[in-house]
Amino acid sequence: MLHSYAFANFRSFRERTEVSLELAENASVNGWDRVSRSGQRLTTALAVLGPNASGKTSLIHPLAFLAWFIRDSFSAKPDQGIPIIPHFTGADSPTEIEVIADADEPESLWRYRLSMTAQEVLAESLEKKIRRGQWYPVFTRTRVQPKRYEVNQEGFGLDPSQAEAVRANVSLISWAAQFGVPLARSLVNMPVFTNLNDSGKMWQPRSEILELCTRHYAQNEGLRVRMRDLLSQWDLGLTDVSIREHEIPDASGTKKPRWFAYGVHRDPARGQDYFLPFMHESSGTQAAFTLLAKMLVALEGGGLVVWDELDGDLHPHMLEPLLDLFSNSETNPLNAQIVFTCHAVEVLRLLQKSQVMLVEKEGLESTAWRLDSLEGVRSDDNRAAKYLAGAYGAVPRL
Repeated sequence: MLHSYAFANFRSFRERTEVSLELAENASVNGWDRVSRSGQRLTTALAVLGPNASGKTSLIHPLAFLAWFIRDSFSAKPDQGIPIIPHFTGADSPTEIEVIADADEPESLWRYRLSMTAQEVLAESLEKKIRRGQWYPVFTRTRVQPKRYEVNQEGFGLDPSQAEAVRANVSLISWAAQFGVPLARSLVNMPVFTNLNDSGKMWQPRSEILELCTRHYAQNEGLRVRMRDLLSQWDLGLTDVSIREHEIPDASGTKKPRWFAYGVHRDPARGQDYFLPFMHESSGTQAAFTLLAKMLVALEGGGLVVWDELDGDLHPHMLEPLLDLFSNSETNPLNAQIVFTCHAVEVLRLLQKSQVMLVEKEGLESTAWRLDSLEGVRSDDNRAAKYLAGAYGAVPRL
């Protein structure tokens, strides 16, 4: 499970900013809490609220970036830059990211640190802590001259000659995974599900997204059944979701199989079912269908969901059943977590003060704070009303 992360000089954030999912022993979160392998109490849901253009996406983007950098940076071209954007005033300073998460063994933690520019890694390290002991290095990577590194290892397992050859735009973990290092391979497979890429929120034509998700459901009948059951419960007018395979000619005229989803709408008076292509379903129904394609996989296998604008196209009341999936031990047996941005103040009624980050921007610089860090915020407050009244900050100035 994710404990915390921190970053500096990243997009609209200039100063070091910390985001913690750790909970105090007396914090009430109504089921969205789990005790991690290391013994720390953590939330399984963290919401990020604030005005448009305040930096909400920038606050969660370091997680999506690291997921890519650790897993896939080996595939970058040798002369390709690192896809980060420093703060306007930090072009000559490094961008830094740190993350702390559970290790595989009980009562142990990983701490990963990265310092870089858009041209090269400056420093990278992985440390481990067992119980209440000290952090000890698994590897440290230090730039000694442009695009040249000194790498020290304590049981990481990468051949020293291969370590010295690591490219300047690649994570040492991603690099080591290509050479079969077992620890590196396990780290690159850490499950992170996100709708963000290096430039921000991913954009694809709705038809492509629907087809990708439909194929995913078609290949996993259990996942399709859970999706069908949830959508039919959520007052979307569906009694079922039918998935059909059609042979469609490609540009060359060759017929290839493609999968299409149809919403099933039942007329109880006539006992008749009507089938509507999902492209013609409402935007909210389509959004729930595509969200569940990622969320259900995370809930089934464990992992982290990092989602920008969770409430996009959804009625605010839809947030409750979606987030409830992460609070219920039956639907979330492996302690999956979700970190998300939204504009719906409904989350202030659903989640507690230790599960909400607020973001605002003053001039060119964003700042963020967890709601429970403010003095005088009570657990029984009408937080939605107080937020809208401006008591907590992070509201639009119109």
